[in-house]
Amino acid sequence: FLSGEYGTFLRQDKNKIVTFNAIAKAVRSLSRSKRMHGIFVKDFKEESLYITNHLEDHDYAIMQVEPNLIIHLNAEWKTFEDYKTALKSKYRVKANKADSTSQSLQAKLFTDKDVYTYKDELQALYENTIANANFNAQVLNLNTYINLKEIYHNKFIVKGYFLEGKLVGFLSAMVNQENLDAHFIGLDYSLNKEYAIYPRILNDYVRLGIELGSKRINLGRTASEIKSTLGAEPEDLICYFKHKRTFVNRLIKPFTSNIKIKSYKQHQPFKT
Repeated sequence: FLSGEYGTFLRQDKNKIVTFNAIAKAVRSLSRSKRMHGIFVKDFKEESLYITNHLEDHDYAIMQVEPNLIIHLNAEWKTFEDYKTALKSKYRVKANKADSTSQSLQAKLFTDKDVYTYKDELQALYENTIANANFNAQVLNLNTYINLKEIYHNKFIVKGYFLEGKLVGFLSAMVNQENLDAHFIGLDYSLNKEYAIYPRILNDYVRLGIELGSKRINLGRTASEIKSTLGAEPEDLICYFKHKRTFVNRLIKPFTSNIKIKSYKQHQPFKT
C-alpha cells in the first residue's frame, strides 16, 4: 500500500530486462487461475522505466499517476526550529499556525499495546479519511498495524492525537534506511478546521524525519499543493494496467494512456 518500488528486488548480477519479462509472463500465467478483471502494476520512477516499459510488450498500458511528494532534509537541520528558520516568512507563519491551533491536542507515540488498544478507533479514522479521497483502490485492515509494530518495533511509527481523551487523528510511517516513508493517516474531519489536525500531522512528519536523521521524507500522494508548502517536491511515478480480456484491453488502452494528472501550484517555501 506504499507507493514506490517495493514489490520487486532484482539482483545486480542478473539481466533486469530479461528478469522483468519473466515476471510479466508469470503474472499472466497466474492471472488465468484467478478471478480478476485486470492487473495493475505500480509505481515506478523514471530511472526504472528502461526496464518496466517492457510491460508494453505484454499489452500493458502506461498510466500517469499523482507524484510522490518528497521533502529533502538538510543535514544542518537538527531541530524543527532549524527547519522553520530555512522557510520564507509566509511559510514559517503557516507552520507556526498549525502548531498553535493544534495546541489542545495531546500527541502520543503508540506502543505495541496502544496500537492493539486503539485498533478500532484507528480503523474508523482511516476509513473516514479514505472516504474523502478522490480514488482508493482498496481498504486496508489496520489490524496489519499490530503485526507491523510487533515485527518492526520503533521502525514502524504510529502517533495518535487525542482531544479530551478521545483519539481524533493519527499518523503512521516506516523508517526505510535513510528515508522516512509516510504511511496512512486518519482524522476526524469535523474537528480538522478548528484544531488543524492535518496540518499538525504534516508538521510532525517533518519533526520525525529530523529527529530520526532521515535524508528524505516521502509524504506519498494526494494533497500535493499543501505538502509543497512544507518544501515537498514531486517525484513522478508511472503505473501499468492491463485488462484480462483482450478485446476490452484494446478498447481501454487509449483512455488509460491519456489520463491527465490534475495540476497544482508548486510552492517554493525555502529561502534562496
